[in-house]
Amino acid sequence: MRDGQQALDYLFGEGEFADRAGRELPAVVLLDINLPRVGGLDVLARLRADARTRLVPVVILTSSDEQRDRLRSYEGGCNSFVRKPLEFSDFAQTVAQLGIYWVATNEPAQ
Repeated sequence: MRDGQQALDYLFGEGEFADRAGRELPAVVLLDINLPRVGGLDVLARLRADARTRLVPVVILTSSDEQRDRLRSYEGGCNSFVRKPLEFSDFAQTVAQLGIYWVATNEPAQ
């Protein structure tokens, strides 16, 4: 996704993704705090405020190492906070590990 608004449109089947309305939600949502247009924490708040997406696991995957960002993320209802590695190969490995855990290992609420 390009930005937070596009992510929201996709998840809620709105705008350019209106044809997705009522379709299955992703197994996990990866969010960066610093998304353009609508920030990651605002996307998280919207997901947690809606009954359809309240239980979808959300991982904050960000370059921020600020304690306040971690705290705001968990207070907002994220399931995990992961700092993005700087090297692309390390980033790809981190995303792969997250996928294995959230898709293959984790027992979802739904």
